[in-house]
Amino acid sequence: MTRKTKQAQYDDTSISLLKGADRVRKRPGVIFGSDGLEGCEHAVFEILSNSIDEAREGHGNVITLTHYEDNSIEVEDFGRGCPVDWNSAENRFNWELVFCELYAGGKYNNDEGENYEYSLGLNGLGACATQYSSRYMDVTVYRDGKKFSLHFEKGENIGGLTGEEYKGRRTGTVIRWLPDIEVFTDIRIPKTYFEDILKRQAVVNAGITFRLKTQVGSTFETEDFLYENGISDYVTELAGEGPLTPTNYIETERKGRDREDKPEYKVRISAAFSFSNKVNVIEYYHNSSWLEHGGAPEKATRSAFVSAIDGYIKKAGKYQKNESKVSFADIQDCLILVTNCFSTVTSYENQTKKAITNKFIQEAMTEFFRTQLEIYFIEHKAEADRIADQVLINKRSRETAERARQNIKKKLSGSIDIANRVQKFVDCRTKDVSRREIYIVEGDSALGACKQSRDAEFQGIMPVRGKILNCLKADYEKIFKSEIITDLLKVLGCGVEVKSRAKDVSSFDLNNLRWNKVIICTDADVDGYQIRTLILTMLYRLTPTLINEGYVYIAESPLFEISCKDKTYFAYTEKEKADILESLAGQKYTLQRSKGLGENEPEMMWMTTMNPETRRLIKVLPSDVERTAQVFDLLLGDNLSGRKDHISENGYKYLELADIS
Repeated sequence: MTRKTKQAQYDDTSISLLKGADRVRKRPGVIFGSDGLEGCEHAVFEILSNSIDEAREGHGNVITLTHYEDNSIEVEDFGRGCPVDWNSAENRFNWELVFCELYAGGKYNNDEGENYEYSLGLNGLGACATQYSSRYMDVTVYRDGKKFSLHFEKGENIGGLTGEEYKGRRTGTVIRWLPDIEVFTDIRIPKTYFEDILKRQAVVNAGITFRLKTQVGSTFETEDFLYENGISDYVTELAGEGPLTPTNYIETERKGRDREDKPEYKVRISAAFSFSNKVNVIEYYHNSSWLEHGGAPEKATRSAFVSAIDGYIKKAGKYQKNESKVSFADIQDCLILVTNCFSTVTSYENQTKKAITNKFIQEAMTEFFRTQLEIYFIEHKAEADRIADQVLINKRSRETAERARQNIKKKLSGSIDIANRVQKFVDCRTKDVSRREIYIVEGDSALGACKQSRDAEFQGIMPVRGKILNCLKADYEKIFKSEIITDLLKVLGCGVEVKSRAKDVSSFDLNNLRWNKVIICTDADVDGYQIRTLILTMLYRLTPTLINEGYVYIAESPLFEISCKDKTYFAYTEKEKADILESLAGQKYTLQRSKGLGENEPEMMWMTTMNPETRRLIKVLPSDVERTAQVFDLLLGDNLSGRKDHISENGYKYLELADIS
């Protein structure tokens, strides 16, 4: 059906520019990765990062984070103090650049040794973006014998920069802010987030104390996080008692470039690892940022550890004849590894810094890890043997479990090649279950039309020959003797939810369903509706979970085709027909009942029934299973008198569907 909707005007006046604080306040997800709690949490990390960079450069060894009951947060460090006074090079105050300008900061020339060699904050976004997204922010800076103060509200500075003489010896920066609920959907950051982030920073910044203060009423609970030896102490803590090997620490520094025409930069690589048959943990850090999604370090670790351990197993003759090589999954099951790298140039996947993509770092880490492992295995043969034996145990256990899983799956679902076992079933190409759709159609003619119309990449076709058995009335023995029904169950692949079943029909397992959508597609006539009802009845009785979980759909077919000039309109109801005819008043048109599915042209079939963009699907989701059972029983069960009463009371509503010509 063709519909005209009013279009908004789009011309030279339609383009607008976000300015000032609106660049963050109206699109926080662009900077923080989310406008929800996760984005609010990332803002904390942005402020904390600046203090960490100072401490790592040797300016202060304590960083305090205070969480107040009103959800405001304060980060205090004892670094050199953020520059806030006049900047003659930029002809502006530094506080304006730091807190009011995106892409302004002191960490753009790290590869030239300026200010910070290895910096967590790189993009000049964090302090400004956090200020813009706050209800208020107060900044206090101690430097140059002065105490400077700034106050911001909703991205606007109030009162400018104030300064006073400070006779104390301390330097550093204190920032307190309240995340704005108008920017983030949730600002109630849980204590566990602060504990997790401060512990992780203590792990990768050896010797720096991270202090968490949490307001509870009029008092503050205090907790310190400190690892004197950084990742080595952490890996030893994770390994607990009785690891297969003691903790090993390795480090190096390399120079290189990501591409021949790119500048050279430095990377400092360090890692601590141990092997255990009780614990497995792998964490990657870069410039103090936890790389939740890994990136280059993960790829390097996978390549190096598989290469070195596979090489040792081969050299030691521990593989059985014709045995496949170990995989990283087998190694990961017994590996405790924490990498902690720093580089003067870093390519993060995005502002949230959860993965890095530097090609040189990946190559340097791969070569270093592989070489160090090979040396380690030579120098510590007893430990190498224990590692190899445990990895082989993991591998063989995995393969045994995989074979058992495949055998069970085969037993439950039968052969994967159902196309050769189910007559006239037409499969689709993709194996991605999240995309696959199966159309259950009536008859060979509909099969042909749908086959020509479908997208063969993700749409399969299963024809149903005639009216199938009424599964509500029939017993299970009779149901499972029906070839139509058993073929359909084989195509679905998920088995049935009944105790009594045929020998080759498996128990129900939703994980074995081969389709994301099961679409019933029949003609819009009495016979089509009856076939649709019989198929729904079968699914309701044998696989009710498919209906309850929303996998079953009905494809609506148009009732009428209305042609006017060179346009064809499709009406799915009497009201839509009336609306179309009203819009065509005064014009010449032809009106006819839509043809059966088997008579439709492929283009029309695709547009009205199969194209995800234009088709109409009704999701079958009974909110009341008992009511559904009552209706099915009334229409298809043994309640003959009830069915007669229902028809006499309601049958007139459906006379238009009957063929009375």
